[in-house]
Amino acid sequence: MSTPESIVDAPPPTLTVRDVAADGGVAASAVRFYEKHDVVTALRTSGNQRRFDESAGCRIKVAKLAQRVGLTVREIAEIFADLPPVPGPEDWGQIADALIGEAETRTAELRARLDDMRSGTKLCEIAESASDHE
Repeated sequence: MSTPESIVDAPPPTLTVRDVAADGGVAASAVRFYEKHDVVTALRTSGNQRRFDESAGCRIKVAKLAQRVGLTVREIAEIFADLPPVPGPEDWGQIADALIGEAETRTAELRARLDDMRSGTKLCEIAESASDHE
């Protein structure tokens, strides 16, 4: 990911919950949800108001995409954990690679389950066999 110098260059967080919600295409409650689950990070003002950096809306958009692939919010937060405060193109490229890899793995698993269901085997036997491998 980016070098530690990018942390020094990070502008102070100035975006409100409303700003991030508008940029991320979500409700304000969703911004607070994503913050609670470490997908985005906010600093608090002296009046206890949240302030987010410029990447918060993008992080939420990417999180929504990752959720459509099937990732949980916890998994998304883990993928985002090493992102610097101001992610650059290389950082987002690494996130894209991680999400693509996860999507391909999940797609292969789904295709295998579809093949199992098309095999003519009793569904209860397929389900029993699948639970043995978990």
